[in-house]
Amino acid sequence: MPATETGSSMRKLSDVIRIVKNDHADRDDVVVELRETQAMRLELLVQELQPLLDDIPAEDDQFDLALSSGLQPRFWIDATAHVTMGRDKRTYRFMKDTRLGRVVLSESGDVTVVADHVARYIGERIVEKQRMMEGDVTPVRHGAPAETSEPEKGARGSGFLEGLMIFLLGALAGGGMLIALLWDRLAALGFDFWN
Repeated sequence: MPATETGSSMRKLSDVIRIVKNDHADRDDVVVELRETQAMRLELLVQELQPLLDDIPAEDDQFDLALSSGLQPRFWIDATAHVTMGRDKRTYRFMKDTRLGRVVLSESGDVTVVADHVARYIGERIVEKQRMMEGDVTPVRHGAPAETSEPEKGARGSGFLEGLMIFLLGALAGGGMLIALLWDRLAALGFDFWN
């Protein structure tokens, strides 16, 4: 396709491709900047929590405490709880995955509010683990299955004979009803049960 001259500018396919590539690069830069902004906000949360994180015993392995990158940057507290940024990229969302789905434990634009909730969560987990180790927490006891008495098979006979008797009674009753319903037609065919 030959280049055409419009006004004082001349357009070529290579110029249009260059413009489109620049536009895509600008959009990609915006996406990368948004991700970097989310990661930076999560780093601010980590800095807010740093004194608490330093006090966690080194032998306590129940916490992950790691920033993960990716499409959705997250600050992982443990295997099920994490902080991520909301849809507006300014709101902190402290979430926990449960068997019934994901639960939002705290959501705020203020880093100190979410940091307080995370600190309380960490404290609760540490106390819960200590109580379990000391034996203070009694596990939920599931009741033992109730003892059932076995039905006496010899007293009433075998199940096969009972089933056969029920079948024969049902067949006899069904045959009787069929004869009663079709009595007129049977008489027309020449069946006479009374003679």
